[in-house]
Amino acid sequence: MSIQPLLEALDIQEDAARALPDDLRTQIEELRNQLQEAETHLEHLAITRKTVNALADRLSAQASTADRPEHPDHPRILTVFNETTRPLRAPHRSGRRQLHQEPVVGQ
Repeated sequence: MSIQPLLEALDIQEDAARALPDDLRTQIEELRNQLQEAETHLEHLAITRKTVNALADRLSAQASTADRPEHPDHPRILTVFNETTRPLRAPHRSGRRQLHQEPVVGQ
């Protein structure tokens, strides 16, 4: 019996066994790179969310002051709403709403 075929088969298995750790190291390096890219992307999204929330807060604050009507009675109406302790209702008479208006001075 010749030992040469056995040694050749052993050489093939050793070559394959040497290649496997090298392939695994390459895969590990690729996965590290992908992980770093994913973490960087996640950090960028967190920064974007923080920026958008800050802008939304600013826009909301600006919109709340800009949305107020410029009618001269607006402060008086707000005072009534803020100072009242009972429910506010429009007066009802005969099933229809009637608005109370103060007389206009000078007419």
